[in-house]
Amino acid sequence: MKASVIGGGSWGTAFARLLSIAGIEAGIVCRRQDQADAINLTHRNPDYLREIGLPAALAAATFTSNSLADADLVVIAIPSRAYREVLQLVVGEINPDAAVLSLTKGLEPGTLKRFSQVLAEELPSPASSRIAVLSGPNHAEEVALDIPTASTIAADDQDLARELQTRISTENFRVYVNPDLIGVELCAATKNVIALAAGMSDGLGFGDNTKASLITRGLAEMARLGTAAGADPRTYSGLAGMGDLIATCTSKHSRNRLAGELIASGKSPAQAEAEMGMVAEGLTSARSVLELASVHGVEMPITEQVCEVVYEGKDVRVAVSELMKRSPRSE
Repeated sequence: MKASVIGGGSWGTAFARLLSIAGIEAGIVCRRQDQADAINLTHRNPDYLREIGLPAALAAATFTSNSLADADLVVIAIPSRAYREVLQLVVGEINPDAAVLSLTKGLEPGTLKRFSQVLAEELPSPASSRIAVLSGPNHAEEVALDIPTASTIAADDQDLARELQTRISTENFRVYVNPDLIGVELCAATKNVIALAAGMSDGLGFGDNTKASLITRGLAEMARLGTAAGADPRTYSGLAGMGDLIATCTSKHSRNRLAGELIASGKSPAQAEAEMGMVAEGLTSARSVLELASVHGVEMPITEQVCEVVYEGKDVRVAVSELMKRSPRSE
């Protein structure tokens, strides 16, 4: 199998390395020529995971000069805000018979579509029916260090999911299959918003009680939305749900948790991302998640407060106070 990973960020880099270790002939498709040249020359990504050595066989190319036509597997690892735009730049190069695996966690701004839906709209046939997504507690920094990790692949085509499960699994990366494509994708989008709230809690100096409450009640509102949208509620107790939520709300590697912490310290969302030097998907997807909740008539109080802080400049302490003063109810 030959694979091309579109996206030279930290997750794209770590995943391309993983594919190479799994015995797949893999390459990275970068936005910039200088980044691709540096990877080919030094076998390191100059912008992300700089300390991680990459296999010599792992080649890099650009959006305008690549080998996507030769790839049996195309992996999409680009930020949600640019997903369709970048896809449209390269879709003409993709082998129509390829399988496509999406790593991006979020919803398309404006349309509120899951990224498997975006892929189905943009890809040529039969690739448009050979779509899968991968999600779970998968920090790129740990995957790149071969720290034991588990993940989930979801697809409508279960034969494809099982094939990718076999191809991608290594002794340090264990993959499970989940038929609930809707649930896995919505878990990935919504958990980032709760992680922003967890980071804000850290920024205010709150403790474990607060974070545990946010994780638990956050999972409850995530599952309400998923169930209303047609997801299997059981998905929320698995790797894509609870697993990814715990990692994203607690880890030092979590961009969304850190973004929330920086916002609580007084920085704007733009300043937070600039300081991190990376995208925090929750800052893009929070509004889309709340809009989708409105479409389905689902109450998501934590997400609502996060949106008011991120997009309207609401004071984080006021948001906390309003959550705590909500009318009493059963769990």
